[in-house]
Amino acid sequence: MSYLHNDPSVFREEMIDGFVAVHSDLVRRVSGGVARRHAAPEGHVAVVVGGGSGHYPAFAGLVGPGLAHAAAMGGVFASPSAAQVEAAARAVDTGAGVLLAYGNYAGDVLNFDSAQAELRADGIPCRSVAVTDDIASAGPDEQHRRRGLAGDLVVFKAAAWAAEQGRTLDDVAEVAQLANARTRTLGVAYTGSTLPGADQPLFTIPDGRMGLGIGIHGEPGLDELPVANADETAAMMIDRLLEESPADAGRRLGVIVNGLGSVKGEELFVYFAGVRRHLLARGYDLVAPQVGEFVTSFEMAGVSLTLVWLTDELEAAWCAPVWTPSLRTGATPPPDATRLADDVEGTAVDEPVDGGDATSDRDRALAMAVSRAFAAGAAAIDAEVDDLGRLDSIAGDGDHGIGMQRGITAAASAAALSVRHSKGLAGTLDAAGRAWAEKAGGTSGALWGLGLRTAAAHLSRCDDATEADIATAVAAGIAAIREKGGARVGDKTMVDAAAPFAKALAARGGDRSAAWLAAAGAASRGAAETARLGARTGRARAHGDKGIGHPDPGAVSFALLANVAVTTLLPTLTEGAHS
Repeated sequence: MSYLHNDPSVFREEMIDGFVAVHSDLVRRVSGGVARRHAAPEGHVAVVVGGGSGHYPAFAGLVGPGLAHAAAMGGVFASPSAAQVEAAARAVDTGAGVLLAYGNYAGDVLNFDSAQAELRADGIPCRSVAVTDDIASAGPDEQHRRRGLAGDLVVFKAAAWAAEQGRTLDDVAEVAQLANARTRTLGVAYTGSTLPGADQPLFTIPDGRMGLGIGIHGEPGLDELPVANADETAAMMIDRLLEESPADAGRRLGVIVNGLGSVKGEELFVYFAGVRRHLLARGYDLVAPQVGEFVTSFEMAGVSLTLVWLTDELEAAWCAPVWTPSLRTGATPPPDATRLADDVEGTAVDEPVDGGDATSDRDRALAMAVSRAFAAGAAAIDAEVDDLGRLDSIAGDGDHGIGMQRGITAAASAAALSVRHSKGLAGTLDAAGRAWAEKAGGTSGALWGLGLRTAAAHLSRCDDATEADIATAVAAGIAAIREKGGARVGDKTMVDAAAPFAKALAARGGDRSAAWLAAAGAASRGAAETARLGARTGRARAHGDKGIGHPDPGAVSFALLANVAVTTLLPTLTEGAHS
């Protein structure tokens, strides 16, 4: 379990404070995460990496000469928000463009892609590479669906090496993609990990067993095997990795033995000795092997093995010196470059956004009702946060409850602030959506933020929103969630509750109150019906059948909030309603 923490909701912020204080010679704090203390040369591509907290030294520990220029850092086991990624990228852009590199998880893809779009819209060239090295998370014919593990280090290092040679953005992206295509990882674990403040691990493994194909967010393994000794484990993992050798594989291998949290140095060296013997016996040359902790999962007891089949170019990148807080190879101290100051990080709810002022008494009343609904929703999520986390841990990573709690708490604060500053319905919803996406991170944070802001954008075009306008705006927000998330009814996601809600609302007749109540009921039934489904998308996809018999946590939380919102809003929503 996690022992040293204060308020788990501010774990990320306090962790960054301590990290930057210790490594102030190398890194500085910027909005969104951390960046190199020293400026990169003008005209060099900036490599921005990132992901959730809880994986140190990924991602902050990999910032420095020879590696990343900045790291966007999300909450515990949650992707950074699009705003955090964008801010980190802007902090290090030199004019040559930015390469975004991250592990292939749904929330990271959504948020990094959104940040990329914003950067490009402002004239900053940007490319992205999602790392897909984990062979256990999808088959060889679906490599694009694989998640990123310790292979992150290979891809980040290759990209940074190309950038520091002054190559173009397209060239840097090409080198990163080559590294990704030739990197494979497999992990095993003996215990689960525990989020700060939680008293139980996200999952457990029976004594005498080890989980094969483990993920870094507490995802259960794809299989359980009897615990084997170090040599036997090494041989088993090597056999599986070599089955996925690239078609043009040579005999030179970069090797990473990565401790996932509780398997420490001496054990890792024993394991590596077996790895080395087995690979040498098969005729491979090991080039600059790395043994240590590179991507962790709090106190998870486990190890991952990464192999990268080297070309001449990738070998040069792999062997290039680096100087970061967590990895130093070759005598390369920080460069003689301009020392930059910290950039104080703001939050989404520090002050109200411009515009969106109330235009009428009804607009103001609706904004106040929405604020009350967010507050009631936050209380409802607080009461269910542990159950939502346990539900998510069955076939996912167990952080859904905490993510929802962070998101709606931030949204409620932003909505209350907006009302105090006389914002109307659209302005209040937009502020809540921004805050939700910023503070929650992850897939659900991005999607809830998108849905709220889409509804707000629709309402901002209405002179004085009617009940029909609001129903249409809600439907537009749900449609945006479905389009961006890519999920369909039956995939076992929040869409299974959101789609019936929108459909029932669209079919409303003359009794508007009954229509909204019917929509809330449809959401509840949709969520309950997900119990019979196996997941077909998202992190839970690889373990989809494990969730059969249990409803989807995203659908459950949507239905919960839909019912709370309808109950709270209905008196104001239908008062004097007209269409």
